[in-house]
Amino acid sequence: MTQWLPDEFKCPISLEIMTDPVILSSGHTFDRVSIQRWLDSGNRSCPITKQPLSKNFSLIPNHVLRSLISQFTLGSNVKPQLNHPEPQTLISVISSESLSPSLKIDSLSQLNRLCKRNPVLRQSFMESGAGPSVLNCIDSVDLGLRESALMLLLSLSLDDDNKVGLVTEGAIGHIVEALRGGSSSCRSYAATILTSLAMVEVNKATIGAYPLAIQRLSSLLRDGKAREKKEAATALYALCSFPDNRKRAVRCGAVPILIEMAVSGVERAIEVLGLLAKCREGREEMGRFDGCVVSVLVQVLRNESSRSVVHALSALHSLCNNSEEMGLSVVRQGGLELCLGFVEDENEKVSRNASNLVQVLRKYWVN
Repeated sequence: MTQWLPDEFKCPISLEIMTDPVILSSGHTFDRVSIQRWLDSGNRSCPITKQPLSKNFSLIPNHVLRSLISQFTLGSNVKPQLNHPEPQTLISVISSESLSPSLKIDSLSQLNRLCKRNPVLRQSFMESGAGPSVLNCIDSVDLGLRESALMLLLSLSLDDDNKVGLVTEGAIGHIVEALRGGSSSCRSYAATILTSLAMVEVNKATIGAYPLAIQRLSSLLRDGKAREKKEAATALYALCSFPDNRKRAVRCGAVPILIEMAVSGVERAIEVLGLLAKCREGREEMGRFDGCVVSVLVQVLRNESSRSVVHALSALHSLCNNSEEMGLSVVRQGGLELCLGFVEDENEKVSRNASNLVQVLRKYWVN
């Protein structure tokens, strides 16, 4: 049987596996013997693009491709695999401008598997200066390459030092762009990475202040598929623990979208509403929906999980403490009785938040 070989390993002229790959000024790689024979015949153009060569052109050795070819297992009747390539070789592949997306995708995937379980390697990767190469892959029109790069970036962001380092290297701009285009998986990964980066306090302000970051997350809340909506809401929750980001989320139109999601029982939407209710702009925006927010949150107290109840109680406390109209609405809808039932709840957060809300609602109670 004929052995399978990646097309990148074959010379475009001879169609044989290359033993000494070199790069022409056009960016294409050829086996040195074949391209030299072409040039010796008097040709002064690239065999593929027909682009004229400069007067003083040179043949540049493609060390990365040569290393990859040498690592392939030859003589097998099945598709060969790289024999445990060194991380530096994989890094060289994704940094190369002359190798195909398919080889880069394979290298990114292998690096991701290694980095996921090896914090030392994650740190070494960042120190190697290869971060920008991964970020450039995120901008690729090849969706497979973009997704593989985002997956590796997510693994690299597991460490706090790397979270700061990635932001310093300009990761936010690439991630924000990935929120807009590409596949649903790419957009979901991009939102998840923002959540990971926002686990470091200093990054919350940087991400929130970045043009279009919160706006794109809000758009994903509105227009995304189920997973995209969930990851976007989680990212907003992480970012909105920083007060200035709450105002930004309100200005970007997140409140009505979150109310709609809360009606559908999306737990994370309730949590974000709880944070947005802590700022004046958020409360004012919620007040524009004619009691809808109060009705939704009271319904959460009746039917949802303890985690959702904690955040619904927090949101109601912020709203009722600043609005008599909302306080009266909660009382009319039976919210006080529900809160009294939670005061002795075994969940400490539920009990504490319920007690705080009861203190506020008592002043609106009319016998």
